[in-house]
Amino acid sequence: MPEAAPRVTRVVKLSVIVPFYNVRTYAPDTLRSLRLNARDDFEFLLVDDCSTDETPEILEKAEREIPGARLIRHRENGGLATARNTGLAAARGEHLTFLDGDDWLAPGHFAHLLSALEELGCDFVRTDHVQCTGRGRTVRRVPVGRRGVVLDPREAILPADRPTAVDYPYAWAGMYHRRLLERGLLHFTDGLRTAEDRPWIWRLHRDADSFAVISRLGIFYRRGIPSSLTQIGDVRQLDFLRAFDQILAETAADRDSALLLPKAVRTYCAVIAHHMGSIGKFEPEVARKLRTLSGAALRRMPQDVLDDVLGAMDSERATRLRRLRRRHPLTGGEAAA
Repeated sequence: MPEAAPRVTRVVKLSVIVPFYNVRTYAPDTLRSLRLNARDDFEFLLVDDCSTDETPEILEKAEREIPGARLIRHRENGGLATARNTGLAAARGEHLTFLDGDDWLAPGHFAHLLSALEELGCDFVRTDHVQCTGRGRTVRRVPVGRRGVVLDPREAILPADRPTAVDYPYAWAGMYHRRLLERGLLHFTDGLRTAEDRPWIWRLHRDADSFAVISRLGIFYRRGIPSSLTQIGDVRQLDFLRAFDQILAETAADRDSALLLPKAVRTYCAVIAHHMGSIGKFEPEVARKLRTLSGAALRRMPQDVLDDVLGAMDSERATRLRRLRRRHPLTGGEAAA
């Protein structure tokens, strides 16, 4: 009897994690772009986060038709952070990246990023993207000047008073070596419904060893979608407070906390000021809660650092935040919210 041929294990060079939730209008574009990026050694993990529209049927068809596609279903809706973690748990690739279920890619984008990451030999690469609002197109660039060279991620966190790499938090705007996953640096905070990328990008830049920025416009990011959480003024938006509290706590425990905390506090303040400036979009009860919880967050910050940050901000935002810090004491019931 002839010997059985040895079983060949397929090497997966890249795992692409793509969460979907009620995006039937946009999923076909996303999936079409994945097909145009497919390779024999790529896998596409399509995570359906309990969609209630026709998205599941669209994904079932994609799993049959796109090489390397695998459909993973959530039993309960968990949000984007949890869906990404589901994909990370199933990923087999030597490298990993993300895409959102309503965005799309230029043909060959993943192959280009993978080639750059392998050539540079660093932990991760970051790249620019195109923001799409209706028919408008705007180029958004990683706020790092040096391109195509290996850099220290920690050094890209500062300075505190200018946009830096941690202010460009989009997980899908890059590619990551598997060793980061094995070190626990790629997972997201389960249950965060907004700002889920913020603690993630800070941890990546504090704890990874090397990165690079490449100039590549291959990601098309939709903004202004009516169903997007950023357009909805419900209580889920307040998760940004949990996200930034996590950043402050982790940064305070860092060996360079004295250097890094001013940046973390300044960014937190800027985001609070942004939400307070558009408070009219929130439901009345959520707006009241936003004021109360934001005031409490300001009082939890290291006050000497906060005073320095407010002193360096423009007078309008600084005045708004100082008033917020003085008012809206936290009640016992709201502390548990």
